[in-house]
Amino acid sequence: MRCSLKRSLTAALAASFLLLLLLLQGGSWQEQDPLEVEPGGLAPATVLQMLQPEGAQRILRDMDDLSALHNVSYHLLAGSLSPRKKFLAVGLASVQRPRGYYLPATLQSLFKQSTEEELQEMVVVVHLADADPRWNVHVAANIARKFAHHILLGQLLLIHAPQEFYPTLEGLKRNYNDPEERVRFRSKQNVDYAFLLAFAANLSSYYLMIEDDVWCAKSFLTAIRKALASQEGSNWATLEFSKLGYIGKLYRSSDLPRLARFLLLFYQEMPCDWLLVHFRLLLTQKDVIRFKPSLFQHMGLYSSFQGTINRLEDDEFQADALDLPDNPPAALFTSMPIFENYEPLKAYGTAEGYFWGKDPAAGSVFSIIFHQPARVTRVRVRTGSDERQSDFLRAGVLELGRQRQADGRDCSAYTTVGTFEKGTFERRGLESGMPGPVECVRIRVTRDQSEWLIIQSIDIWTTSGT
Repeated sequence: MRCSLKRSLTAALAASFLLLLLLLQGGSWQEQDPLEVEPGGLAPATVLQMLQPEGAQRILRDMDDLSALHNVSYHLLAGSLSPRKKFLAVGLASVQRPRGYYLPATLQSLFKQSTEEELQEMVVVVHLADADPRWNVHVAANIARKFAHHILLGQLLLIHAPQEFYPTLEGLKRNYNDPEERVRFRSKQNVDYAFLLAFAANLSSYYLMIEDDVWCAKSFLTAIRKALASQEGSNWATLEFSKLGYIGKLYRSSDLPRLARFLLLFYQEMPCDWLLVHFRLLLTQKDVIRFKPSLFQHMGLYSSFQGTINRLEDDEFQADALDLPDNPPAALFTSMPIFENYEPLKAYGTAEGYFWGKDPAAGSVFSIIFHQPARVTRVRVRTGSDERQSDFLRAGVLELGRQRQADGRDCSAYTTVGTFEKGTFERRGLESGMPGPVECVRIRVTRDQSEWLIIQSIDIWTTSGT
């Protein structure tokens, strides 16, 4: 990084001038919505000059090994680098779409769904990666107007990697018999993300990859902290907070340089989300670690490639991350034969997929045995799936158990707390009906059914105390 004291002082003076101008034009700064602060009537170039006094600064990032990432000179269109490393960098790349424009809504969701304390630990980096520099400048000015508050606080950076640093996008390999336009689009997208990852490598401890057309759950950063705590001591490469493409993928920032080199090395071979899977496997993480419910939802109707309609949605998205379940550490057992590798843990833990049991009959059980007793306040169970809609629990009850047996596989005393309705169970306030901490949670089938049983998810909330 090459910066000068003069540049830092100039940036500080420009930021102060912009703040003064906004106060004079719009009354009290505190009374305005920070997402809608507009230096009204100013030309795009003027706005960017005020927020970045030397215009598109060229920031040099020194990357080792791969020559295409060595001394890449980025245009810093708006924002300033924080002297302090943050907890989380959220990165997204954006290009001109034939139809639809979702970037402002995505940024608004990121900022409005975060508390002030969370924003202090986060920086959002947007790579405006269109080949048309006029579009990049226009969008940068528009974003700078709407999000001036966050830019001035160092919470938002707008960057651009010039096309001169890109490898060739002509005459590429047509793997999977993709049309040339499709190959060119996805290959450039890989390079867009490679340059974004390289830039963000030293900004934070963790890096979250999203797209420019997503909604965010409330307090998603706090939920990510909680998920990281649950993985402490494990050698994970990727944690996933959405089931869609490369939305909601979390990496250690220390892995970003080699991920950037990996994407650049194989940029023409396959789409980015496929390359991310290979990267995870190469870092010896065999199984997907995905946290449910999802924290990010795809909002765009039109694809960035040729403007085709894309109605993709994550059916496991939950809008309030503060309401995520606890799911205490536990052992899981079932009396039902398990189909292939659809093990019980997939309904309860972070493994991708669900539990699929064969031949459920009256008396069949699915048991969760806590490692430590817990005060259970709420339980939610969903059975069946979109693909196998008939494989839901026709008749069953949920039971809370105490007096864990010596073999650790069951409890001796159970209390029935409710019945399943159309394959779903949800009940709150369970702590009031139990005399003490719970050691087992059991799903019990009460009537034979010919269809197999899918348990999609089991969510358990607890409270502290004894």
